[in-house]
Amino acid sequence: MAKIAYQGEPGAFSELCCAAFAAGYEPVPFPTFDTVFQAVNSGEVQAAMVPVENSLAGRVDDVYRLLPDRDLAAVAEHFLPVHMQLMTLPGADRSKLRIVRSHPMALSQCRKTIRRLGLIPDAARDTAGAARELRDSQDPEVAVIAPRGAADRYGLEIIESDCQDADRNVTRFLRLLPEAEVSWPAPGAVPMLTSFVFRVRNIPAALYKALGGFATNGVNMTKLESYQEDHSFEATRFQAEAQGHPDDPAMKRALEELEYFTSDRKIIGVFNADPYRISRQIG
Repeated sequence: MAKIAYQGEPGAFSELCCAAFAAGYEPVPFPTFDTVFQAVNSGEVQAAMVPVENSLAGRVDDVYRLLPDRDLAAVAEHFLPVHMQLMTLPGADRSKLRIVRSHPMALSQCRKTIRRLGLIPDAARDTAGAARELRDSQDPEVAVIAPRGAADRYGLEIIESDCQDADRNVTRFLRLLPEAEVSWPAPGAVPMLTSFVFRVRNIPAALYKALGGFATNGVNMTKLESYQEDHSFEATRFQAEAQGHPDDPAMKRALEELEYFTSDRKIIGVFNADPYRISRQIG
């Protein structure tokens, strides 16, 4: 069976996403996003599943900073509803809890619960890893925020279910393959997205001029993020997504105009819009 890499430990949300949307692959855990990408590039695994943004906590910075330089291509997007569970050692005294440990994204999705309980948030590398560490440490003063399956896997007790700040809590994932193995799909009846990165030239109004082609050609841009580079406040890379296929006449004209005002433009993904996006009319 082909293998798909994810960041975290068994029981993490990324593993749940692999099970839900990549059932033909064997999920393989890796400690960091960098090692996930290295595993795909080296051929150790055939694909990767990585989170890119959450409806409550926002973007996953590490993924977008690493992805453009890793020779990988996004071939699909997946939206996973996220339900956070607050768990402790079995029988732990709630009045003696001091610390809640989880991935920073999970902690940021549960701020209201953490504040209400008066707990000190402590960042961990991933949600399921925090659950395993609690099992190993047997610290009665520590609680963990993780998926429900992590409680079963590591023998913990859920003391509050669905402790996220909002019911509609969704994480968007991208499925990645080696760039050399990917041919962009042909335009079809299903709405498509084009994901790309670029740097603007150091000239006045460069970003305004670069993006003007999307407006004049009627192309809907659904995402635009900026990242500082080279330890400088002057070097900026942008990651963007727009509705449509690169071969659509309007998108083609918009990308040509973008290229005129930018450098290092690279398409990192062309894929069908996920049914969740279509049903919710996201972007």
